[in-house]
Amino acid sequence: MRISSASSGAARRRWSPALVEAHGIGVGTAAEMLVLVGDNPGRVHSEAALAKLCGVCPVPASSGKTNRHRLNRSGDRQANAALHRVVVVRMRAHEPTIGYVRRRTAEGKSKAEIIRCLKRFVAREIFRHLCATPRPASGCPEAP
Repeated sequence: MRISSASSGAARRRWSPALVEAHGIGVGTAAEMLVLVGDNPGRVHSEAALAKLCGVCPVPASSGKTNRHRLNRSGDRQANAALHRVVVVRMRAHEPTIGYVRRRTAEGKSKAEIIRCLKRFVAREIFRHLCATPRPASGCPEAP
């Protein structure tokens, strides 16, 4: 079940006021992350678990002398798309992210590898806002 944009604004402010302040995270992204965490409260025990649920955990894709990673193809595709939107917005208008992209490009990383790293970073940030901080006691989604 997905949250409509009208109800997601109130839910977003109620459950994660710090998430509202993060650059590039809009109503749709916050709602998608709240749905993901609400649907799987027992499975989100660490930032790595959230990254796995979103499909942004790195998977080794090395062969021979090449040492690289790719994104996991499993996970919630809507959550992955929401993270991708955040990364694209940050790559266009967030100075620290633009600097990071320039630095990693100079190191020889491809755009897809840079986006993979940024998605994982955004997943860590969202975990800190949604799961690592205590939520209100009333109406908090709990494991069955």
